Amino acid sequence: MLGNLSDTITYVLLFISLYFEVFILLTYVEHRPAMKRENARHGSKPAYYPSVSIIVPCWNEEFTIGGTLHSLLNLDYPKNKLEIIAIDDGSTDGTWATLQKFTSYPQIKIFHKENGGKHTALNFGLTQSQSELVGCLDADSFVHKDALSTIAHYFEDKATMAVTPSVKIHTPETILQMIQSVEYGWGIFIRKILSYLGALYVTPGPFSIFRRTVFAEVGNYRHAHNTEDMELAMRMQAHHMKIANAHNAVVYTVAPRTLPKLITQRVRWTYGFIKNVIDYKFIFFRKQYGNLGIFILPVASVSIVTGIYVISQSIINTLISLSHFIQKIAITGFDFTPSAPSFSLDLFSINTEFVALASGIAFLGTFIMILVSRKMANGKLTFGMDLVYFTTLYTFIAPLWLVKAVYNALFSIKTTWR
Repeated sequence: MLGNLSDTITYVLLFISLYFEVFILLTYVEHRPAMKRENARHGSKPAYYPSVSIIVPCWNEEFTIGGTLHSLLNLDYPKNKLEIIAIDDGSTDGTWATLQKFTSYPQIKIFHKENGGKHTALNFGLTQSQSELVGCLDADSFVHKDALSTIAHYFEDKATMAVTPSVKIHTPETILQMIQSVEYGWGIFIRKILSYLGALYVTPGPFSIFRRTVFAEVGNYRHAHNTEDMELAMRMQAHHMKIANAHNAVVYTVAPRTLPKLITQRVRWTYGFIKNVIDYKFIFFRKQYGNLGIFILPVASVSIVTGIYVISQSIINTLISLSHFIQKIAITGFDFTPSAPSFSLDLFSINTEFVALASGIAFLGTFIMILVSRKMANGKLTFGMDLVYFTTLYTFIAPLWLVKAVYNALFSIKTTWR
């Protein structure tokens, strides 16, 4: 009976995975003409430059905040249309001293406040700005010089209320950072497709830009389980506000170098997703919320279960195989007599069972999406060791934070930033 239940769960999860991949790839094919038009427009000047305020919340970022502010100063955008509001949220390191070095730049305003969390720093920044557009840039991120002018094009559509960029890893060096680089590239592809579906549910901290009227209509940032960028996007979706994605507007962010730091970051993200989904559960399976409610959020929720289920099944199967091996040794003893290796390519020997076949197709679909995402992110199709590391290791490390995040959510254990 347990075996039948396990098979049923496997079939259902595989079907959902395959359906999602086919749906995403078909959506990509359908919207390729629109994407080509966006690519052709890239690099041109917008018809109108709206005034923009970029809020940079800082907490113990003395080593990166300087580069972040310089990247904003180097933006190819009219100086009289751009202001930068840097806020030290009660740092205990040399962040404030670093900010003092930028007091001579007329575009930059610096403030210091008691520590209250990122959302309080962002809300303080909102009170200091009167620009048409307001954005956020994390203090460990760096923008490409044409990112803001590229985003400005999307606001020519009056229905667009927010625009998200493409986020890439800044100079990946370690194996772990290379894995994240592939993952972020995949995210660039997925977010673009979700924007076409009207189903973006995250406005990332690195350089998401909003019309000021968004905050007047739906309110300011909230704590939102340490994932204020996700909660705000879901709140906008609940109010039927359009969120676009500018895949050619590039922002670079510093990735965790060690596994413990990566797990801490991803536990916060996954925990925040679970908690925000619970807060916005009324969106699920409701037609008025379009693809987000009918399909995307349910599938994103199931993906967490899938990740945990796959690794648990792998562990169980490994333990069973080990048990059988030990039993065999106990019965027959050790026999290390080498046998001649044999290999034959026989179609009848290929495992054509549904699970094996569907798993292979699912892996192929994932690999195709990764390749498409790499071309989108890099402008060309490239192969490297980062792709090898991702395809061989990511499946084993992702469940580490998935299990921890679910555990924290079940027992209401709050997450930390670092």
